[in-house]
Amino acid sequence: MSFPLLTATAALPAIGAIATAAVPAAQRTVAKWVALFFSLGTLVLAGIVFARFEPGGDRYQLTESRAWIADFGVRYELGVDGIGVALLGLTALLIPFVIAAGWHDADPLETKSSRWRPTQGFFALILMVEAMVILSFLATDVFLFYILFEAMLIPMYFLIGGFGDRAHAGSDENAAKQRSYAAVKFLLYNLAGGLIMLAAVIGLYVVAGSFSLSEIAAARADGTLEMATSTERWLFLGFFLAFAIKAPLWPLHTWLPNAMGEATAPVAVLITAIVDKVGTFAMLRFCLGLFPEASKWATPVVIALALVSIVYGALLAVGQRDIKRLIAYASISHFGFIILGIFAMTSQGQSGATLYMVNHGISTAALLLVAGFLITRRGSRLIADYGGVQKVAPVLAGTFLIGGLATLSLPGLAPFVSEFLVLVGTFSAYPVAGIIATSGIVLAAIYVLVLYQRTMTGPVAESVRTMPDLKARELVVAVPLIALLLLLGVFPKPLTEVVNPAVQHTMSDVQKKDPQPEVEAAK
Repeated sequence: MSFPLLTATAALPAIGAIATAAVPAAQRTVAKWVALFFSLGTLVLAGIVFARFEPGGDRYQLTESRAWIADFGVRYELGVDGIGVALLGLTALLIPFVIAAGWHDADPLETKSSRWRPTQGFFALILMVEAMVILSFLATDVFLFYILFEAMLIPMYFLIGGFGDRAHAGSDENAAKQRSYAAVKFLLYNLAGGLIMLAAVIGLYVVAGSFSLSEIAAARADGTLEMATSTERWLFLGFFLAFAIKAPLWPLHTWLPNAMGEATAPVAVLITAIVDKVGTFAMLRFCLGLFPEASKWATPVVIALALVSIVYGALLAVGQRDIKRLIAYASISHFGFIILGIFAMTSQGQSGATLYMVNHGISTAALLLVAGFLITRRGSRLIADYGGVQKVAPVLAGTFLIGGLATLSLPGLAPFVSEFLVLVGTFSAYPVAGIIATSGIVLAAIYVLVLYQRTMTGPVAESVRTMPDLKARELVVAVPLIALLLLLGVFPKPLTEVVNPAVQHTMSDVQKKDPQPEVEAAK
């Protein structure tokens, strides 16, 4: 029996969560190092998975299959494709930075006499989320995916509501109410989508007789599985609604600004750079893979919603006075680009969308974590409370600028490649949609540059005059992320080689080919 590498990769952070939670209450520093150790171990295993993955090989590789709930046809099935392995790498890469950036975020919550272990709980919850997200990217059984899709909400709820951002409001009753509201809103939105998805999962089993992606694909290929058009469309809508909430897509997005605003910066990164990617990933794997005809039927509406997300999110980002809420609305705009690329149904669009998931995760982590360092120093999220920071903390300002430039997809930085591919793929199939989407680029330049100007340039505000620059731990967080943005901006080949074959499989699922350019005959 071969070593279950995929299971080990997902199990290691879960074991780390248990080990971290078990550390004695007084040993906060030990708990942090235990969590960091297991996150780095997970990164090593993810690197082995990436190295062993063969881009030109089978669609799903390193597969594992075991009976689980045999009476209901549920199996423990794992397999990784090119899209899954890219997002597995992103998740394993970012978690150590999340842990390092949040090194002291839970410390003020603890008292010497308390038996409650908030520091241990904080890092244990992060590792538990990592385990569930990784399994979500690997699950090839629909019911197993659904369980993980819903279960990850529980640790996220406690991370938002129990370990919220206190830098701007202390620990007063109003701040606690805001955190509770944000956590409950996050949970209710996602639970509502999950319940609708559960009905669709059951419906899929009734129609297909299986939860296994491989078995359903084989049944389609040999003609033993045929879905009525109306049935496929209803099932598609059940899955898509849950994924659109998670993504988030307008108008189902309203939970995100609250959640990101009230969470600590590392938890906000966990939300938008990692957890939300499960939604867009699932659109590719499940919506397009299981319901190809319904996906094509819904394409015009989904593209319209994606365009609204792009423009609406960017416009609201321009008008924000809160740093973290600005980044949250910018992320809504970026998710619009990702969904636009997926449903453009072109290889460039879907390759760009997958790269966008990875690059957005890195760029948002860089910007948001540095913003968190800034907010912690000043104790305020309001843009108006800053000014002239680059004169007193030039390294902090420089890393903040690079993260912001990556967010607006400056050429030479990683997000530019993915955004360019999304726009090219969209233009070739839907020219008008491509033209509208480009407005998001202009608006991104406005909100990023205005944010930098108001916080980092101009006269030095009295409240930041003594602000220290980035320290060693903070540099360890910021510098590698910026280096990755530069590396993938000029050399995206390691990712494109892995992603492109998987995209071709998805294009084959929906039976779409890239539009051929119209060339006038020479006279």
